[in-house]
Amino acid sequence: MNSVRNMFGNNTRSFRAGPLVKKILRRGVSTQELDATKGDRERVVILGSGWSGFVLSRELSKKKFQTVVVSPRSYFAFTPLLASTAVGTLEFRTTLESVRARRTGVEFFQGWADDVNFAEKRLRIEEAVLRPSLLPPAKGEKPISHDGKEAQLSKKGQIFDLKYDKLVVAVGCYSQTFGTPGVRENAFFLKDITDARRIRKRILECFETASLPTTSDQLRDQILNFAVVGGGPTGIEFAAELFDLCHEDLRNFYPSLIPHINITIYDVAPKILPMFDSKLADYALNLFKRDGINIKTEHHIESLKPGLPGSPTNDGGCFTLKTKQEGEFGVGMCVWSTGLMMNPFIQKSLDTVHTYPTSSATLSAPISSPPTDKKWSLKRHPKSGGLLVDSHFRVKLIPRHGDVESRTASLNDTMVTGKRSPPEATMHDVFALGDVSVLEKGQLPATAQVANQEAKWLGQALNKGNEDGKEFTYNNLGVMTYLGNWKAIMQGGQGQEIKGRTAWLIWRGAYLTKAMSWRNKLLIPAYWVINWIFGRDISRF
Repeated sequence: MNSVRNMFGNNTRSFRAGPLVKKILRRGVSTQELDATKGDRERVVILGSGWSGFVLSRELSKKKFQTVVVSPRSYFAFTPLLASTAVGTLEFRTTLESVRARRTGVEFFQGWADDVNFAEKRLRIEEAVLRPSLLPPAKGEKPISHDGKEAQLSKKGQIFDLKYDKLVVAVGCYSQTFGTPGVRENAFFLKDITDARRIRKRILECFETASLPTTSDQLRDQILNFAVVGGGPTGIEFAAELFDLCHEDLRNFYPSLIPHINITIYDVAPKILPMFDSKLADYALNLFKRDGINIKTEHHIESLKPGLPGSPTNDGGCFTLKTKQEGEFGVGMCVWSTGLMMNPFIQKSLDTVHTYPTSSATLSAPISSPPTDKKWSLKRHPKSGGLLVDSHFRVKLIPRHGDVESRTASLNDTMVTGKRSPPEATMHDVFALGDVSVLEKGQLPATAQVANQEAKWLGQALNKGNEDGKEFTYNNLGVMTYLGNWKAIMQGGQGQEIKGRTAWLIWRGAYLTKAMSWRNKLLIPAYWVINWIFGRDISRF
């Protein structure tokens, strides 16, 4: 890459690459080269490579738009199958799609958006590539550089600016921990492929430790005690996949440990799977009881810390989970899946609008003074803090009054009492999709299905140049959840109810057809067949 650049000298501002050189430089494109290849196309910058961001990047016409994705990760993860990868039913790469795939015409920068100037249509990006090239160390390990020496991770990446014509905010949300002590540091989440890798490694660590002759009976019971916090589809599916792994594969290698395995699902709500009809939820509950999976509702988690219960040190190889109802007890692993919290970029970086974007914003009603004389903020949902958008996913501005709390309270009063709301402005070149957006006409569930439909609708509207046309309408295709042992439940958009093996076949077929590339559409069923014949791979690496 550097040798290609050196052929043309260091003056990249005056450099105009030919077609062959553009292709060579494609993997390391600079902002100057982006400007040189833009032509008369509009530049659409997409923040995030999750469901909304990735689908939209594939949907946009490359003849009409120059699509640029900015994300700290260079791939898209097919989240519905993460639980399968965490237990070895599928390999990790079968759920991944590269943002830099061939023949897509999508440019990519690996970084975080640090600030946005809506008036100048300019983003400030912090690079997310480690210097020197490092793999993130596992817990308890030290980062090692390419020369084998211990290295330090940079806390702050270099900053660069990126101009846009249209901006789409699709950065997604983080796992909600409710400030529970120790959860952020010690729990295992299931939001990304790196989480699935950690979980898979930890499961096998627990069994290897439990099988050692030096392990006491008390520690063996504790380290094979698996806690899943959250009774939604993600938590339920992981518990089911873990049950399958233990009773279909690990029992052949650790037969004496199987009686010691304990899987428990904790939820603060009075019932699990609240999005399903009570008949289907009860079917799942009864099936889990028969399989020996414990369901403990109305349980409040108070803390999670490393070490044995009652031990003053962090040694012991397990964690201590404390609930309000049962006190402290040891667990080998705690998988946390209790909902979403707003991305810090939405909470902090987008909190202040530097200058009113006169050229791209339209006021809902006339105001007495020029809008540039006022301080503006993004319009947010009073509870979640998400960006309130119209039925075309355009982000709105409202006058800034005092601090964040007073603005939120004022907006909440308006929504509850029906009093006249303050004047607002709609930005016609800034959109928000997925978990960070909330439609004014009604909040939709934070699911992959919703994000996928939103991205496809916006992509088609932009391609047609008809952003002000027909409003977005959500088409509820239903929900489904795997329950283990080749059984599942499904509730259609019109209320249809299917359970058992038939629902499991639909569950597998639906996710197979939704895979983004033909590569993964071939790999996923191939691994299903391979693991059915030969069993899951239990290698620990």
